[in-house]
Amino acid sequence: MTRDFYIICYMREKKISAARDISECALFVALMAVGAFVQIPFPLVPLTFQTVISVVCGLLLGAKKGAASMAAYAVAGLVGLPVFSGGGGIYYVLKPSFGYIPGFILSAAVAGLIAGRSGLSLRRYIIAALAGFIADYAVGIPYCLIAAHLLGVADLWGLLVTGNLIYMPKDAALCILAAVLARKVCPFFGRAIKNRKTK
Repeated sequence: MTRDFYIICYMREKKISAARDISECALFVALMAVGAFVQIPFPLVPLTFQTVISVVCGLLLGAKKGAASMAAYAVAGLVGLPVFSGGGGIYYVLKPSFGYIPGFILSAAVAGLIAGRSGLSLRRYIIAALAGFIADYAVGIPYCLIAAHLLGVADLWGLLVTGNLIYMPKDAALCILAAVLARKVCPFFGRAIKNRKTK
């Protein structure tokens, strides 16, 4: 009977954990969808938040769950749900800016992998956030230039600067701020609870 009790408790805990995982992933899919349409006017370039959301996703949910959340967002848009800034649909792969969407998956994975468990130093969180930021652009920029070249865009250098590089300082600064906030918020997420149990 004692064994059955422990089995029931274990199964119950697994269900609760699975429900928490799903809800946390769904939260970040929703945040990415909202972030696609939010732009705050700012000198030189508007403030946009999808890169920083993908980084925070990795910092708070971890590499696997963070990447899964961003992958779910990408799939939702590709199947036609209007979660991308221009709507949705498989044709989006033809847009030069599409490269940042798979970049979000890598960004969350890299940030989560470097951040590791909760309770680490702020420096570790900042390094993880900046690595996630670089990962996003490392996918987004080459994809943008290759797609634009195939589409016949002549001024690739201008596109590189005005459509990519000019956004990087803003996103880097936001990611550093996100690292500070994520370290404070992390104890409230399921990943941190699991980590404390394994110590």
